[in-house]
Amino acid sequence: MTTKSAVREGAGSATTGLSARGVTLSYNGAPVVRDVSVDLPTGGLTAIIGPNGSGKSTLLKAFARVLKPDTGTITLGGADVHALRGKQFARQVALLPQNPQTPPGITVRALVQRGRHPHHTLLRQWTPDDDHRIAEALAHTGLTDHADIPAAALSGGQRQRAWIAMTLAQDTQHILLDEPTTYLDIAHQYDLLELCAQLHRQGRTITAVLHDLNQAAHYATQLIVLKDGRIHAEGPPAEILTPGLVSEVFGLTCDIIAHPHLGTPHLIPHPQPRADS
Repeated sequence: MTTKSAVREGAGSATTGLSARGVTLSYNGAPVVRDVSVDLPTGGLTAIIGPNGSGKSTLLKAFARVLKPDTGTITLGGADVHALRGKQFARQVALLPQNPQTPPGITVRALVQRGRHPHHTLLRQWTPDDDHRIAEALAHTGLTDHADIPAAALSGGQRQRAWIAMTLAQDTQHILLDEPTTYLDIAHQYDLLELCAQLHRQGRTITAVLHDLNQAAHYATQLIVLKDGRIHAEGPPAEILTPGLVSEVFGLTCDIIAHPHLGTPHLIPHPQPRADS
């Protein structure tokens, strides 16, 4: 069953955001995402969820222009993203991929500075605004005191925050995050999600691939639920996140209650019988 719901009022106009229409994506000729049409409305905080192998990261890469669709189009403000110049696109959309590779010997500050590259041209080189954006990104991610040490000397969680800082320094309207809570302890996971919520409230468009359904339900204004490379459901968490959907998509029986503090949907799994019991 596919459930679709209107995007929450006030989340922004879909026509000015990133959109997919009839998109099919493949690896080595094998389709992973099939005939997907969906919008990432400007000003929304969208979580893409689904089982392993459902095409979440693949779809995010298509929105980031990393993968070109076999069929269909990805558009930004109505323009095909593959018709835009590289820096023109990068000034509007930033991607934090899974497991980014840290260049050897680079300091945290130098890594974060790379986020400013799309804003530089032959006529516009480094300015005080760049310094401000770098300082702001370091402060947001709690890395100001680590700015001048090698990124390789950081813990895995700190290194992930350094990459997030680089993404923030890019200062784009759209931020795409592929499993951004990887390597972060529980406190820093929620710190990051609170930062995403803050950026969203300030008008940024945030889209994140997440595995934790409760985190997705608590923070997202819109969920996109993938199963077998297709959209199974989309809409506000309170409207589409039900025990039936969780059972259909994840094979998990659960209750959904209102979070006692936030009022958002909160999933409580039932005890699951073991296959060998």
